[in-house]
Amino acid sequence: MSILRSELPSIVAFLVFAGFKVAGDAVKPDTVGTAGSLVLLALIFAVVMWCAFSVVRHAECLATLFGEPYGTLILTLAVIGIEVALIVAIMLSGDAVPTMARDTMFSVIMIVLNGLVGLCLLLGGIRHRNQSYNLQGANAFLSVLVPLAVFALVLPRITHSAPGGELSSVQAGFEIAMSVLLYGVFLAIQTVTHSDIFQQPDVGGNDDGHHDVVVRTVPFHVVGLMGALVPIILLSKSLALYVEFGIEAVGAPIAFSGFIVAALVLMPEGMSAVQAARDNKLQRAVNICLGSAVATIGLTVPAVLIVGWVTGLRIELGLETADIILLMLTLFVSLLTFGSRTTNYLQGAVHLALFAAYIMMIFDLS
Repeated sequence: MSILRSELPSIVAFLVFAGFKVAGDAVKPDTVGTAGSLVLLALIFAVVMWCAFSVVRHAECLATLFGEPYGTLILTLAVIGIEVALIVAIMLSGDAVPTMARDTMFSVIMIVLNGLVGLCLLLGGIRHRNQSYNLQGANAFLSVLVPLAVFALVLPRITHSAPGGELSSVQAGFEIAMSVLLYGVFLAIQTVTHSDIFQQPDVGGNDDGHHDVVVRTVPFHVVGLMGALVPIILLSKSLALYVEFGIEAVGAPIAFSGFIVAALVLMPEGMSAVQAARDNKLQRAVNICLGSAVATIGLTVPAVLIVGWVTGLRIELGLETADIILLMLTLFVSLLTFGSRTTNYLQGAVHLALFAAYIMMIFDLS
């Protein structure tokens, strides 16, 4: 009974998916209207979020079994899988929005580097004053993140080999190859040759930082994780349909859809990062936050470019000028924040101020 209760999110999600399939056209946005669409959007969003928390729970159990940094890596890759599925679903639903992938990846970076990092540093700093982490590990994340972000989100807007913020075929091929290879090298550093630099320095890596989870066997949690991921992917098309309709109905800017997707996939692991910071396990919070940002650029960019090439969809990755300025400022402040071995809540307040500026720009620049 306890196992059935713990896997209830996956069961409910499969039932909801089956219900939408049986209902068919009767529950489409044009049929149920704006109010009905918003209600169904809230339902799907809640179910997907519930499953996402189940993914995080199984990933944390695997992290307890494998230890760091493998646990955080499993969590990051699982969340990126959800992100790619949602982006592709929205890209393929209705009128394809060429900036969808760009808006989502930019939202992930802003939410992670400003929202989550700021919240972790603020709450952790208020509770513990100065917090320590492994400086080499943070520098490894940033050394990969900065060039990947600039190549993917800035360079396409500056170059003239393709219109607007699109990538030429040469740029797209280079971006895919560079992202995959650089992320592969980073994974080797993180998991094989230098895994010690991603562990909490003051505990020698012996404390995995995972609490309040019932740990069973590796096969059980692998199956449970996949069982929670699959319904999210199955429901992603329906979610995309209602998100697109809802944003148009309420008159919200199209970039807000990228923020919704990013917030959805980041919410569970974001809460895990904040809790880790409050527990004075800042290294785990750093691994989650910076790992999500690196994986988003390193894995999502190749995925959406390949999907665009296969389906013939136009993909626009280059940010607008105002967003480029905010991105560069965020990367610069992040380098300053993670330039010393300790942090405090002032740095958290600065990052949250940048996050507030990003939210303001979504609505003000549209």
